Amino acid sequence: MSAPERTERDVTGLLNMAGHALSNRLAAALADVDLTPRMQCVLVHALEQERTQIQLAALADLDKTTMVSTVDELESRGFAERKPSATDRRARVIAVTEKGRLAAEEGQRIVDRVHADALSSLPDAARAAFVEALGQLADTTRDPGPQPVRRARGR
Repeated sequence: MSAPERTERDVTGLLNMAGHALSNRLAAALADVDLTPRMQCVLVHALEQERTQIQLAALADLDKTTMVSTVDELESRGFAERKPSATDRRARVIAVTEKGRLAAEEGQRIVDRVHADALSSLPDAARAAFVEALGQLADTTRDPGPQPVRRARGR
């Protein structure tokens, strides 16, 4: 019996391996300043403009439960607080504290350094093209497609 012939590289596997390695490097680097990649992402988006937890969750691609625990952790570290919205009194927004702004700035320097280090393995001429192509791939695959079918548990 022989394996089926591959006509394309295993792009999914390559992206998963590269993403896993990069995520681990980023998490380790951000831990030095008491941040996680999720917290960094939420802080940056919350600093851009007044946003609710739901809006931030969508931007950070986090589910509701993960978002709540992330904001709880940001609050416990003094990086952010939940406040009433200035435009909708029913809504609560995530306001970044001065301590959080400083942490996000340091975190962004770390994120940029980790990304630059990862890209440094590519020839100069290929870096911009790679990032552009990766952005296009991400844009065209934003729809996750059909969800896996879950089988009913046997009794």
